[in-house]
Amino acid sequence: MELLNRVGRVFEPGKVDFLTRKVAEPKAEQVVIKIVSSAICGSDLHIFKGKHPSAPLPVTIGHEFSGDVVAVGSEVKRVKIGDKVTVEPVMVCGKCPACRTGNYGYCENISFTYRNGDGAMAEYITIEEPYVYKLPEHLSYNAGALIEPLSVAVHAVKRADVKMGEKVLIIGAGAIGILIAALCRKCGATDVIISNSSQRRLDMALELGATRGINTSKENIYEAVSEITGGTGVDKSFECVGIEETFNQAMMTLKKNGLATIIGIFENPNITIPATRFITHEIKVQGSQGYCWDFPVALEMSKEIDIEKLVTHTFKLDDLQKALETSLDRKFGSIKVIINP
Repeated sequence: MELLNRVGRVFEPGKVDFLTRKVAEPKAEQVVIKIVSSAICGSDLHIFKGKHPSAPLPVTIGHEFSGDVVAVGSEVKRVKIGDKVTVEPVMVCGKCPACRTGNYGYCENISFTYRNGDGAMAEYITIEEPYVYKLPEHLSYNAGALIEPLSVAVHAVKRADVKMGEKVLIIGAGAIGILIAALCRKCGATDVIISNSSQRRLDMALELGATRGINTSKENIYEAVSEITGGTGVDKSFECVGIEETFNQAMMTLKKNGLATIIGIFENPNITIPATRFITHEIKVQGSQGYCWDFPVALEMSKEIDIEKLVTHTFKLDDLQKALETSLDRKFGSIKVIINP
């Protein structure tokens, strides 16, 4: 096998370039994938701005993708050349106590493929077999690239333990927020409220399962939530933005004994919060990152949620710079931007 690979990289804030390298022969348990669709994630945009707290520049980007298997190692059993697949792009040690008890999401040395030079804004990628999943027939390549963000949403909703009849608020209608809304509705939440300043994103969330949208450019979120809940607040909230204002909204819109789950990436990690609220309302705040045994669930839920509707723009790999700029510029109204190498 003699393949050359072009890999997209952010080398300084707001600027990308490409690395060219040979694709090595796969080791015993490795799979080489020709990438067909690769989606831009919010974390890629934080990196593009040079503000991701865990990914200093320069760094390759891209971790939501699908494609075709073109080579396999000698010990690979679950997939074969020609299979249409997606990938859980996590890297764990397999040796720490968390990994040895099956909780690899809490691995002491957890990382992700793109932070180690194997970004999916590329033509090829090499992945360890356990993290490769066959795509079911009903999914296109573009939809297959969105199994990763759907898994992030699955993980968050599972951690929040959303129940039938509950009222939930999702702050931020990016792809993750929209998918969380859809999953909460599938779990039986009766009021699934989502807030955003973009009406287009709110309309998409309503189409996929949300029951009420709050346009924060026109409405006060606290007044709207109070009206919807009769003044009590919501049972569960999800913060999907990553700024001080929305963190506080996630706390202050909860009913007594409510739970806020924080998913957003905070470019500025030092924020001020109303600490008294923990005492007066006995609320709980937890984080949610990535996934752990959530990809199989996401693949099943893709039968129930039309995730491809989130795709608003597609670009070629050569146009990666333009694709990232389109994702950042609100005038384009993007929800999910896909690179098709």
